[in-house]
Amino acid sequence: MKLSQVLSSINQIEKSEFISCLDKLCTTAAETDKVLAKSIERIDGQIKNASGSEITQLFNAVSQHFKASVKEQLAMADAQIALLINILSRDGNSIARTSWIETLYTKEWNALSALAKELLQEIKNAEETEPFSRANRLRIYRDCLDTAYFNDEKANREAKITDDERSILNVLADRLEISIDEAAAIEHLSNPIPKTKVIDGLNTLREMGVLFINRKRSEVLVADEVVNILNDIQHKELSDKHVLRILRTLSDAELSNILKRYGKKIRGVDRADKISQIIHSGIGIRHILSRDIFAAEQNQNERKERLKTLITDLGINVDKIGTTLDERIDVIIQSLKGATEQEFNTLSASGFKDMCTTLLQHIPSLDKQLKREYELEERDEIDTDKLRALSITPLDILFLLPNDDIRAVRDKLGLSKRGNPRFVILESFASANDKLIENYDALARRDLAALKEAGVEIQESEVGIRFEEVTKAIFEQLDLLVDEELRKSINTTKDQADIIISISEDDVIIGEAKTCKNGDFAKYSTTSRQVKAYATRCENQGKRVAQVLIVAPTFSKDFVESAEMDTEVNISLLEARGLKLILDAYKSRRNPKFSPKLFTKGGLLKAELIAKNI
Repeated sequence: MKLSQVLSSINQIEKSEFISCLDKLCTTAAETDKVLAKSIERIDGQIKNASGSEITQLFNAVSQHFKASVKEQLAMADAQIALLINILSRDGNSIARTSWIETLYTKEWNALSALAKELLQEIKNAEETEPFSRANRLRIYRDCLDTAYFNDEKANREAKITDDERSILNVLADRLEISIDEAAAIEHLSNPIPKTKVIDGLNTLREMGVLFINRKRSEVLVADEVVNILNDIQHKELSDKHVLRILRTLSDAELSNILKRYGKKIRGVDRADKISQIIHSGIGIRHILSRDIFAAEQNQNERKERLKTLITDLGINVDKIGTTLDERIDVIIQSLKGATEQEFNTLSASGFKDMCTTLLQHIPSLDKQLKREYELEERDEIDTDKLRALSITPLDILFLLPNDDIRAVRDKLGLSKRGNPRFVILESFASANDKLIENYDALARRDLAALKEAGVEIQESEVGIRFEEVTKAIFEQLDLLVDEELRKSINTTKDQADIIISISEDDVIIGEAKTCKNGDFAKYSTTSRQVKAYATRCENQGKRVAQVLIVAPTFSKDFVESAEMDTEVNISLLEARGLKLILDAYKSRRNPKFSPKLFTKGGLLKAELIAKNI
């Protein structure tokens, strides 16, 4: 979840520690950073009174200072904090109940302790005759770690590993081909991690400004921007979900090469377990792509050619893939790091929902797989809104499934066998949504015959919800912020708003999508009661309703006059074909300029005039 969304979902007290951290950083950094100083001046120097959008802008301006501050504090913190950071920065854990974080922590602690015992036994059984065997390499690393940790005691200081010592140990582990999970387990032998007091650790991280705790829901929230910073601090170039994509694309032999490099068992281990082992070992993706997947006899040209094929298999479209091995690795890493927003835009909200529903029909175990792979709580209800909040994209879900399952789904859907099956499936749902947008006016008029003639198969009972979802998709394509989190928070069993568009941190547009089969839409009294109830609920959450926008096929004369004369709420009316006209104009412009304020003029909007001025 983006920082702006996190801030809008919690109260002032829950923001206080983060704002205090930001205030201190801004005060220090503004002395040397003139741009930042001007940003602070714009809010009269009172960061504590800033709006959510202003806080987000300040955070972006001071993010490098924030990163340096967090890194310094983590270096001085105990091993428990490091373990919590590892858990909270993983995909799926940025929004979770505190009780679930405690469960994950216990699970992680048990796994780490078990691995530590295995490695200790391996070290004890090391043979002196093989000085560079795996066991002796583990022993060398442990001896060096013990020296770094306990040498402080010789000077009568508290035993700890400094940031400089940590960087040296990281290089040593890399050269000795010891994976990150093994290095953590060896450190656990010398500096045991506490098994309890997880809440204390979470509060420490809250004081650092790393996370928020929603007291009402007993929920921990870590903003996406902070997760990215934590990954950088941990030298994690790609998140696990993107590493998984790469591993799914590799051959069995390449997966075995990676495990052999780190002394892991491969005989009798199936493909799924190989991938799981590599993910949880924390092996750096740059090492995997530069050396680990290759056999010793493969030369540089063969390795470069393999990465070229991998770039194609991952669906990465760039003008230049680079000429050297490192350049091609950079292309893969940078493309995947910046892929999330683009992938969410590939499918509309309704298209995403359709894809998940279809996958669940063909693979009923998908729900359990999602919860297992992303460490989601068993009682959590998984829907596309939840997935979006956790930054889990449609393509992330498709890469979660094994290759055989994906090919089976493609075949059951009767899709082309040419090309990457995951991208073929994704494209099929994108195309289905495009058809609904193209026939938006017919959908609004509930004209099933026209829809069928256009190749759109839809049940009459589904028309209303489809029209609502496609309207959202059009607003998203107009680059408007459709705020699903706010909509869910204001909705009740009785009052169900269709669409909320955030036009600033505090201002919103309430959207209603109405279909009508015969004649003009004329139910003003019912509709006005609905939107006024939604407006009240928005205002109770501190939002100002700038406008109510009602979209329908056409409106009766009485409806238009009633909307214009309503003194309780500002209402704009827009015909469905008019909204489609605006979208077409927006797409046809090279550099379109569109403001949501064009929807706030009131009365029946002139779509042709809006389209002309985009």
